[in-house]
Amino acid sequence: MIDIGVSDRVFVLTGAGVSAESGLPTFRGAGGLWRGYRVEDVASPVAWARDPLMVWQFYSMRRKAHRGKQPNPAHLALAKLEKALGERLFLCTQNVDKLHEQAGSRRVVHMHGRLFQSRCDRCDRPPFDDENCYEDHVPRCDCGGQIRPHICWFGEMPYELERIARELERCTVFMAVGTSGVVYPAAAFVAQARASGKQRVRTYYVGPEEPANRALFNECFLGKAGESLPRLFHWSQLSAISV
Repeated sequence: MIDIGVSDRVFVLTGAGVSAESGLPTFRGAGGLWRGYRVEDVASPVAWARDPLMVWQFYSMRRKAHRGKQPNPAHLALAKLEKALGERLFLCTQNVDKLHEQAGSRRVVHMHGRLFQSRCDRCDRPPFDDENCYEDHVPRCDCGGQIRPHICWFGEMPYELERIARELERCTVFMAVGTSGVVYPAAAFVAQARASGKQRVRTYYVGPEEPANRALFNECFLGKAGESLPRLFHWSQLSAISV
């Protein structure tokens, strides 16, 4: 069990394993190939410059794959935890899907972007919600620029790293759920939390296999996140201290 007190601040990092339990293929699934291309060669600024339609066909496929997928008990448990802790829970995900939001989480930070948002590749128009599939044309902005997926591609900087760093310094509990511990910078978050120096941070991992950075966690709860996570908290105690 994981005890959370009235003064604890909880940082949760989720990865592809959480979405996979809802039936979403992982980003590097199926051998890492799409139409014979490595995913790294499709999800990149170089690919966008070379063949933006191919990039949109890839992300249109991913948008279609999301249809009908539902949050699993791990997503629901984290939404319930947010309801109990309010702003003392910081939920950061490496996933670009919207399963956390479908489960009821309201303050999710998507460090790698959002599958159902798009933005202009030229002007400073903010990212906007977009569920369309573009398989035969590349959409255009009013400024004349091309509309691209709002995704952090290989070679680009993840989003909101300054905000994430502040929360890592503030947290007293760090939990990684369904993430392998090999994709940086997220794999370094647990080390950043432990190095804050302000207090002893309790660190936990939840997932089917030990992560590559196992040595940095106080406890590992091995198993499917949807089965393990709902059982890890004293829900009656959390209800008593809920905001």
